[in-house]
Amino acid sequence: MNLENAQVQMRKGILEYCILQIISRGEVYASEILEELLTAKIMVVEGTLYPLLTRLKNAELLDYKWIESSSGPPRKYYVLTEKGEIFLKALSSTWEELSSSVNAIVSKN
Repeated sequence: MNLENAQVQMRKGILEYCILQIISRGEVYASEILEELLTAKIMVVEGTLYPLLTRLKNAELLDYKWIESSSGPPRKYYVLTEKGEIFLKALSSTWEELSSSVNAIVSKN
């Protein structure tokens, strides 16, 4: 089995959750989301973010608004919709259960 592939698959599994968590804090620009994901080593490929944001938008979990920028063209800032907040709450519950279960198994080593 390829270790790098397994690591990428683990990250992919929590990527949506992390993106929604970042956006839940308030209006956020895509490059800010990307920077946080890269810093946390959750995302390793930039080209993954924009299609995922589009998919979340199409699923009505997030929306965006354009805000003028003093240093260039207007920027698209993302926010969670009500449906997105409900979805995130359910994902958070699942994450807590999963995290607790994994920690219980790992702590026995």
